[in-house]
Amino acid sequence: MGAGSTIMWDGVAFPGSRAYEEATQVFNLAAPLEPAAAATVRTVDQIRDVLRHAEREGLQVAVHTTGHASATARPMRGTVLIRTRLDGGVELDTERRIARIPAGTRWGAVVQATAPSGLAAPHGSAATVGVVGYLLRGGLSFYSRRVGLAVNSVRAIELVTADGSVLRTDADNDPELFWALRGGGGGFGVVTAVEIELFPAARVVTGATFWPAVHAPRLVPIWRRWTLDAPWDASTSLRILNLPDLPEVPPVLRGGPVLCIDGVILCPAEEDLPAARGHAEDLLGPLRAAAEPMLDTWQVTVPAAVLETHMDPADPVPIAGDHMLLDEIGDEGVAEFLRTAGGGSDSPLILAGLRQLGGACSIPSPGGGALDHLAGRYVYSAAGAPADEAHEAAIARRCAAIRAAMSPWDTGRTAPTFVENRRQPQRHLTPDQVRAVHRIRARVDPDGRFRNDVLPNC
Repeated sequence: MGAGSTIMWDGVAFPGSRAYEEATQVFNLAAPLEPAAAATVRTVDQIRDVLRHAEREGLQVAVHTTGHASATARPMRGTVLIRTRLDGGVELDTERRIARIPAGTRWGAVVQATAPSGLAAPHGSAATVGVVGYLLRGGLSFYSRRVGLAVNSVRAIELVTADGSVLRTDADNDPELFWALRGGGGGFGVVTAVEIELFPAARVVTGATFWPAVHAPRLVPIWRRWTLDAPWDASTSLRILNLPDLPEVPPVLRGGPVLCIDGVILCPAEEDLPAARGHAEDLLGPLRAAAEPMLDTWQVTVPAAVLETHMDPADPVPIAGDHMLLDEIGDEGVAEFLRTAGGGSDSPLILAGLRQLGGACSIPSPGGGALDHLAGRYVYSAAGAPADEAHEAAIARRCAAIRAAMSPWDTGRTAPTFVENRRQPQRHLTPDQVRAVHRIRARVDPDGRFRNDVLPNC
């Protein structure tokens, strides 16, 4: 345990204990995890203790931090679950633009640590998401069109393998394993830390604009046409929202479906600000002219504000939904999307949206890992918060209807961080990549101790 730590380790815990409940907590309340045993680990020695316990008892080993992706996990009967909360904070080397981040750290802590330096990380849209899982599953940030998928920023990975060995892998040290870890679907060991490359970020233009969903047929085609040749410094998303009547939701956005267009335009240096303002006007000017917004929050601000742009929930919620990677949908695809998800569709979903791809996130990265880009034009995702079985069934039916409507533009591929459950169609690696990853996984885990920690279809 790190110097000065006052937290006692409870060891491997079992159902019914407080330590077990803590270790198995997940963000997606609709997908609880029920392993045979669980442990929250803060040191390499504690990880080794859990691995020894698993070997003695003949258990599989799985790993998580926050449980945002709990619905994609395999059944955990006969498994010990490790929750990583490794000691130490974010370490910055501003001269090299490198951050070392212990496993268990959440993106909010990284953004707070990097903010004073004028540097930023390719973080997700929510402060509560764990860094390691997000990175090694690809990671699509509001900066990805400029800097690429977040996994491409990883420069080194530290992990404990099934036999208790501590490895540090990078481009020069076991590059084969380094390749597989970056997007290969897990099952290689317990990652304890990552080093990532940061990028300059002096300012951002960011925010969200909302309209009544009745205006969507006029506005969505304007946004789609803008995305065709949008500047790489700009990343946006479009969502149809049915927001609940809760205190944290602005009153003007309650009580009916709304259309939201949000995003970020990166200003690496102060002198880039005029161009960023111009990009924002190119996007928002025609939209504002076509229909008056209900709420408009776009502004010039600091990069830390990007964590508030997407309005992701801060507390655990039940989530059920779907996801596809889409090719260019054209006006016909827009019409199908709005027919099945827009205002007047009586959708039970809280959101159905399209995230803009292209730019650097859709181009293979030199020296990248197993997953280094997303070939497609848009990430489609949908989600609802099931209150009971009937509501959950209605959400599933709506997701199936949207999937059928958008099937002509489905690439057949997926972005792992957007996959909502292990049953839905998903494929982010080619068959050749899957075979290569299996071979590397078998080398570092010959007994298959971590085989229950592998993403489906990986």
